[in-house]
Amino acid sequence: MSVQEHINLLGLPVKDKVTKLEGVVTSMSFDLYGCVQALVTPTAKDGKVEQARWMDVARLTTKKKTPVMACPDFNTPGTVAEGKKGPADKPVPGGA
Repeated sequence: MSVQEHINLLGLPVKDKVTKLEGVVTSMSFDLYGCVQALVTPTAKDGKVEQARWMDVARLTTKKKTPVMACPDFNTPGTVAEGKKGPADKPVPGGA
């Protein structure tokens, strides 16, 4: 997979082949040793949200091809691509 294909996992519902954990990819990591990992935020059950977990992308299968919300545009110059959008400015599902 290319870097862009890994980034395209953001927002997709996935399932871990080993632990069977299901959730949404909320972050991607490319480390110095060549590991590519996704942060999987589990689907809330009974109103309880579990802690997100880092998982190797090779362990994940996508459940749908449509993200749960639009991914930020990291390629176009501006606030997001330049790292100027802080954690207080999280996108709202549905684009509101």
